[in-house]
Amino acid sequence: MPQLTDDAGQATGQAAAQAGTWMTPAEYGASRAALWTGAVVLVTDTDGRVLVQTVDYRPDRLLPGGAVDAGEAPAAAAAREMREELGVDGHYPRGLAVDWIPAGTPGFPPEMRFPGEILYVFDGGTWTPDRIAAVRLPAQEITGIDFAEPADLVVLMDAGDARRALSALRARIAGAGPALLEDGRPVAPTALDRLGVLRTRRTPGRGAWRPCPVPAGLPVRDRSGWLFAPDGRVLLLIARATGAAHLPPPNAEPTTGAAPLGYRYADQGAHVRTAARLTAVSAHRDPAYARLLATPEQVRELSDWGPAGLEELAAVHAARQQLSLPAPPRIPPTELPREGARW
Repeated sequence: MPQLTDDAGQATGQAAAQAGTWMTPAEYGASRAALWTGAVVLVTDTDGRVLVQTVDYRPDRLLPGGAVDAGEAPAAAAAREMREELGVDGHYPRGLAVDWIPAGTPGFPPEMRFPGEILYVFDGGTWTPDRIAAVRLPAQEITGIDFAEPADLVVLMDAGDARRALSALRARIAGAGPALLEDGRPVAPTALDRLGVLRTRRTPGRGAWRPCPVPAGLPVRDRSGWLFAPDGRVLLLIARATGAAHLPPPNAEPTTGAAPLGYRYADQGAHVRTAARLTAVSAHRDPAYARLLATPEQVRELSDWGPAGLEELAAVHAARQQLSLPAPPRIPPTELPREGARW
């Protein structure tokens, strides 16, 4: 910080005895960067889709939100915008991301003299069907809302807006606190960011959950395992080419205490789930996949399982307790080293 002088140009305080760059308060104020400030809110439905708005003044979709007024706090602006645009009263104390948008960003008319912007992304939570039905749109500006699959944001939104929304959604899932972004890109990417998770559509895994053995005669479509590490997290595979998340096969790694959980009935067949405790993770054999440890909740949020996903999640936690493993706190998913791990 430069050393300040009084209005007459005399050095103030102890700074008078020091060499440095001397500026009057007016000069210092004029030297500071002037930026706009904005606030948007990221809302998902119970299937993990993101709320986007259609507006009457541009073709692409937007997260709800807008400009922070002079003297207004960003969280207050977020609440005001949600009330004005969706007719929803709320309080949004949790930030997901803070993005620096540079002055040269395309899309702003030259006459606007866009100086750059600091944009806050707040967590609007997960909305139930009843809360979605309570949305009331204004007479103008907002013409509709939709809930979009995360991977579709890159088609529906401006490129920078889509990057920001996906980065904020990954920050929410990771649970490490707000992400610092530069033009929508994380300054310190998590494993979810590095692997581009959610950049392609989640594989639908819907169907009724059955906590029982597969009936005779019902075809088995696939088998997956909830494989627990000692801290209560589970092994998750991420396809490097697509960012898609998958549970591993039940025999993918050495385990103990294997037990059936049940199956998902879909595609006229059974998608079987088992649970077991990992005793080790072998050296990496398939470079096409990254191996992460994630909480069961994070696995569900990265999957498209529909309402039955909650029933499966309850069965997973019951199995974890049977294996005498702790309930894991939400921390960012950890990528396992190529040489594996042993407990």
